[in-house]
Amino acid sequence: MRGDGKKIKVESVEYAITPHIMPKRNDALNFIEVDIPAEPIQSYLNAKRKEGLRLSHLAVIIAAYTRVLGEYPQLNRFVVNKKVYARNEFNVAMVVLKAGEMDNGTMSKVNFDLMDTVFDVNEKITEYIDTNKNSESENSTDKLAKFLLSVPGLLRVGVNLLVWMDKHGWLPRAIIDASPFHSSLTISNLASIRTNHIFHHIYNFGTTGVFITMGNAREVPKRKLDGEIEFEKCIPLGVVMDERICSGSYFAMAFRQFRKYLKNPELLEQKPDSEKVMREIPYRKDKYPEENN
Repeated sequence: MRGDGKKIKVESVEYAITPHIMPKRNDALNFIEVDIPAEPIQSYLNAKRKEGLRLSHLAVIIAAYTRVLGEYPQLNRFVVNKKVYARNEFNVAMVVLKAGEMDNGTMSKVNFDLMDTVFDVNEKITEYIDTNKNSESENSTDKLAKFLLSVPGLLRVGVNLLVWMDKHGWLPRAIIDASPFHSSLTISNLASIRTNHIFHHIYNFGTTGVFITMGNAREVPKRKLDGEIEFEKCIPLGVVMDERICSGSYFAMAFRQFRKYLKNPELLEQKPDSEKVMREIPYRKDKYPEENN
């Protein structure tokens, strides 16, 4: 019994067989580039700033993904040891650079609820960044890494042991909670260091099923109805997906909805209809106590 999910029976024969054909995550990676029109997001952020609210592009994008996850819960599945699991939490792993340092960062994760609004998401991200950017602060991920490095040879033995325990579902919950490799989504805002998006690999260790990077805004040619070509400023996203968790058509529908929310960020201000939010299994009571009452 895993601490972060429950084994499920996949209805599709194809997707029941796929983990056996592609047992490792790097066997099963699909890549897609998604251009998000920048103007609707920027106009929304400017309007909120006039109201005294400072929201970020990252908050809007994660809020949109949160809303989509509630409508397409298979995005929150993962595969370990050729078995498919439904995750019992929603968390996002992110890198935060330490204050004043471009080559020293920390990576951990933030827990979100599927009922979160864009304001809830922004607040959680701001708290996460403020806590972790302090050069002297250490999160649970940093502490675990330092422990493994504290004794010569412990890192090699320790990592091999963790991989073996994870494969068999025996990884302690405390380790899962500390590991950024066990997350619903990993996201990296490369535009914050003024560079382009990339297609980042998904780690074989852990359970992450989707990795998104945001890059520098760019001009994308777009054909108008009259045939004329115009250029639209877009935020490019490099998306890498584990194809074993759901079908390509399912991914396509989910990201179509994702684009819809990013073109209309105002839709993210209100909580979703709780009756339309889908979870394949109940979420962890210790992480989401309110929804279990």
